Amino acid sequence: MALLSQAVRRIKPSPTIAMTTRAAEMKAAGRDVIGLAAGEPDFDTPDHIKEAAIAAIRRGETKYTPVHGTKALREAICAKFRRENGIAYTSDEIAVCGGGKQVLFNAILATVDPGDEVLIPAPYWVSYPDIVMLAGGAPIAMPTTAEMGFKIGPVQLQRAITPRTKWLILNSPANPTGAAYTRDELAGLAKVLLRNPKVWVMVDDIYEHLTYDGFQFASLAQVEPALKSRTLTINGVSKAYSMTGWRVGYAGGPIDLIKAMANVQSQSTTHTSSISQAAAVAALNGPMEFLTGWRKSFAERRDFVVDRLNAIPGLTCKKPQGAFYVYPSCQGAIGKKTQQGKTIANDSDFVTYLLEAEGVAVVQGAAFGVEPYFRISYATSMKALEEACARIARVCAALK
Repeated sequence: MALLSQAVRRIKPSPTIAMTTRAAEMKAAGRDVIGLAAGEPDFDTPDHIKEAAIAAIRRGETKYTPVHGTKALREAICAKFRRENGIAYTSDEIAVCGGGKQVLFNAILATVDPGDEVLIPAPYWVSYPDIVMLAGGAPIAMPTTAEMGFKIGPVQLQRAITPRTKWLILNSPANPTGAAYTRDELAGLAKVLLRNPKVWVMVDDIYEHLTYDGFQFASLAQVEPALKSRTLTINGVSKAYSMTGWRVGYAGGPIDLIKAMANVQSQSTTHTSSISQAAAVAALNGPMEFLTGWRKSFAERRDFVVDRLNAIPGLTCKKPQGAFYVYPSCQGAIGKKTQQGKTIANDSDFVTYLLEAEGVAVVQGAAFGVEPYFRISYATSMKALEEACARIARVCAALK
């Protein structure tokens, strides 16, 4: 289509949203579908957060706010960074956006020129490379394996850096694998970054509070304060507070970068919802005891799914340290034939067959940059997970 720009032709729709949409359409048509594609907690937003939003409406807080958020929210974010991460930001160093994705979008659009390279460990969240390509940059995947813990190391990082490298994006705990970097692992990467002063770091900590088995979360600028001046520390309320629909993401970073991101946002959405901002203040300043029960439930679901998947011939699954995903390999199913005689050539074929034959919606590993795997979100009921695993076992057993 001649109307479309070269920039938009470089990108594709989000595969996770596409699979979730297809599953919803099948459900609407009467199919029994279990959706395990969406990265969304199944718990409700805590009541004290909802009440804060209602109170804000009643107070008439329904007008424009500053581009990068209300003073109350930016101060709450600064307090959160000091309290939980040991990182000191001023309110002028805080960006508030319409979700974590907009934080990334604004930062990339504000800093990446055509030809600039952005290093992205793979498997990666599906939006990272497309946002880079939309800005004209070159996403450089750094593939990892289950044997590597789905994490990059200092040697791999140093080899990937070139004179054109602008950013490293580091997501921990990670989507889609749940892999999380220890403090020592971050320190090893920090040493490489200190030797390469032109490389900036985008740290995506959105799953910070969803870690298990006593894992101790740490953020890069916390581990190596000397990197704070070229680190954008990204977070949000979507996952830890089950506020995906409220659309509040935020970041702390150098003031010149934050101002540039504000310029981008001032010409797009202006700001995130004033009511959502009031709710986010209550979330960040309020009690977090509810997370204890949520983490316990997520860990139980994770353990169940990992055990069930590893018992299925053809599948292997590593136990993740955080987030609410597992990323099993379906290597044992590749090359086999369905009952209809179709060969499973890759993980895209596998997830398509799983959806069509048994009504289980997952996302193919190709979408995340490392094959042949697929991502399951276990942020749903144990009943749904039990039935989904039984259906996956049936699909695998039927392959010849």
